[in-house]
Amino acid sequence: MLKAWSPQLLSVLRIVVASLYLLHGTQKLLAIPASATGATVPLASRLGAASVIEIVGGTLILLGLFTHLAAFICAGEMAAAYFLVHAPRAPLPLQNSGELPVLFCFIFLYLAAAGPGPWSVDAVRKAA
Repeated sequence: MLKAWSPQLLSVLRIVVASLYLLHGTQKLLAIPASATGATVPLASRLGAASVIEIVGGTLILLGLFTHLAAFICAGEMAAAYFLVHAPRAPLPLQNSGELPVLFCFIFLYLAAAGPGPWSVDAVRKAA
């Protein structure tokens, strides 16, 4: 019964995940929404570069525009975040607070392969 909704649910997954990912970038770079400290990161830093990827990539994925490429790049950014920041703290994601980067990475890898679903700019462009 739900199989008939698979394409639309792919679009819903993409929209929800991209929205959450985008907020991580805006929080770090623009303090929107404000973090507990209210601080932002410098643009010319590793976290600043990550924030730009999260904002640009998150926006593209949210819209479903150039989804395959944007999701692949965002998956790589999340893999780098996990191995550079979280993995050195402890061996397991539950111990090193790395659950979100791992989930984002694998969801983005899925979107890079599966595409954006029917509710996307890519789908509209393909139909035109």
